[in-house]
Amino acid sequence: MELKIKKLRDNARIPKRATDGAAGMDLYACISESITLNPGQLAVIPTGIAIELPDNTCAAFLYARSGLGVKHGICLSNGVGVIDSDYRGEVCAGLCNVSDKPYVIEPGERVAQMVIAPVLTPEIVEVDELGSTDRGEGGFGSTGKK
Repeated sequence: MELKIKKLRDNARIPKRATDGAAGMDLYACISESITLNPGQLAVIPTGIAIELPDNTCAAFLYARSGLGVKHGICLSNGVGVIDSDYRGEVCAGLCNVSDKPYVIEPGERVAQMVIAPVLTPEIVEVDELGSTDRGEGGFGSTGKK
């Protein structure tokens, strides 16, 4: 299986895993100057790359980097970014600052991580009834706290 990556700009960096055990590949900010992300602010950070996934049985998912999120409150504005198998445009990370302090994003900084994962594409079938379970329609908190 191959993930094809095209640099869209000279200063783009090819994603890579920090360790052999890492699930995600680091994505780098492809910007020419620093960007200050103030508390509550959103920004779209380009990575300078486009990708070609092997086929429609997988997708690329963008996640926050744990260090940015836990230490600085920098996370993805849409929770998880989804890159579909037929998308060929630039991969960008929508970031938000949920902390109470400004954060400066530097050129070449690791801003998100990309995980390639399988996707199921089942046939959609409308039905009048669904199968029953012990849980039923019990929603948020219905299984208890412990």
